[in-house]
Amino acid sequence: MQLLDGKKTAEDIKREIAAEVQKMKNNGEKVPHLAAIIVGNDGASLTYVGSKVKACERVGFESTLVKMPSTTSETELLKKIKELNEDDNIDGFIVQLPLPEQIDEQKVLMAVDPSKDVDGFHPENFGKMALDMSTFIPATPFGILELLERYNVETKGKHTVVIGRSHIVGRPMSILMGRKGFPGNSTVTLTHSYTKNIAQITTQADIIITALGVPNYLKAEMVKDGVVVIDVGITRVADDSNEKGYVITGDVDFDNVSKKASFITPVPGGVGPMTIAMLMKNTLLAREMKILKIKE
Repeated sequence: MQLLDGKKTAEDIKREIAAEVQKMKNNGEKVPHLAAIIVGNDGASLTYVGSKVKACERVGFESTLVKMPSTTSETELLKKIKELNEDDNIDGFIVQLPLPEQIDEQKVLMAVDPSKDVDGFHPENFGKMALDMSTFIPATPFGILELLERYNVETKGKHTVVIGRSHIVGRPMSILMGRKGFPGNSTVTLTHSYTKNIAQITTQADIIITALGVPNYLKAEMVKDGVVVIDVGITRVADDSNEKGYVITGDVDFDNVSKKASFITPVPGGVGPMTIAMLMKNTLLAREMKILKIKE
């Protein structure tokens, strides 16, 4: 069994990006600038955004954090997005989800300029991804592809089972794993809460990507020997024996499933760190695309 080490791989990617940014500086070019909007005081969201700002420092990007109160109206948020769309100094920006209930998430994601949508959530970018055109791939699926590629995990002709159909992970992963090229060319089954006999399907899988958010859902008896397991789940589970009072747990019963797997991601330290690294990569891509447009 080989561990797909997201922490180490993410560090490698950040080093590569930092080297590219250094080249930009040496050439007297503007370095990439990532902005993040956060509405309200959700603890997990603040932590995520904080680590994104730190990652920007680490690779030499400029970053702007826009904090707005939880009472912010949809109109106020859309006005702020318009400002960032029109700000030439900003190459890419994200709106941290979830948003307070008075704001329509879909309307907000639609308002982001697709050329600055480094989260890859805008329908224009999602559509391009589905059509195999070059675009921003959502950071978590992009990170999974990068892990598979860097560890040279064979995907061609394999049966990939995706558990969960969210727009952020499950749905894009099902499209990407079936696309032409590497990683891809696999036969994909997308499963969800209405799928019957799920264990019957997962035991036939060569690759399982699970993004369900149910701790320890995937058990050893649900997988075959030699399976590749990508665990996107991340749940805080109460644990009095831990000084924090909780442990971070994935969708996979790691101790038992890892005994049968050929490759597996740990939680934490697997897909999580890759997500932030790929957001940096998308921001670099946004800057490079802008440079090309200026030169045209």
